[in-house]
Amino acid sequence: MGIVERKEREKMEMRDRIVEAATLMFLEDGYEKTSIRNIAEKIEYSPATIYLYFKDKDELFFAIHNIGFQLLLKEMEKAAKIKNPLKRLREIGGIYVEFALKNPEYYDLMFIMRSPMNALKEKHGDEKCWQYGETTFSLLLSTITECIEQKLIRTKDPVVASMYTWSAVHGLVSLKIRDRYSVMNLTDPQLKKMLFQCLDEFMVLMHT
Repeated sequence: MGIVERKEREKMEMRDRIVEAATLMFLEDGYEKTSIRNIAEKIEYSPATIYLYFKDKDELFFAIHNIGFQLLLKEMEKAAKIKNPLKRLREIGGIYVEFALKNPEYYDLMFIMRSPMNALKEKHGDEKCWQYGETTFSLLLSTITECIEQKLIRTKDPVVASMYTWSAVHGLVSLKIRDRYSVMNLTDPQLKKMLFQCLDEFMVLMHT
């Protein structure tokens, strides 16, 4: 391995180390309590080192946000193998709910916190800046488009249908993540069952 290749590998290893440490801190301590300085202390480097890789905390947060979408997309791709688009749509919804319940901190930073979107706006114009998020949404959009073409759901506009489908499922899991269902005094298994029943009812409403 030449000097250039070795330096590039070391650079990537350092970036990965920063992201790994920051991920743990964001998930454990939250965005507001995490700073570039205490991330640097965690990896025993100076803050200046982190600034060689990330402009600010938002940009670092966005990198972690993108990792969350990679994890979600990996699960979503399992649904892509289902030929029947209506069954695929139900599976996509189920995977989304399951991912949110298993990864509430990641879900919070991916879909609720504003900070990663600040970095996304900075990167606007770079078509690769949010490729995993866009690919995830594209799977939903293409599935709903197939459902419309096969007259399996009521709506005619795939973009509108994708947005209200996403919004409906997002609403269900966001209420759970922000502990708004606590007034119902349900156990976790009961609550999970209720969420999937709501998902099934939504699918019935969409079906012709």
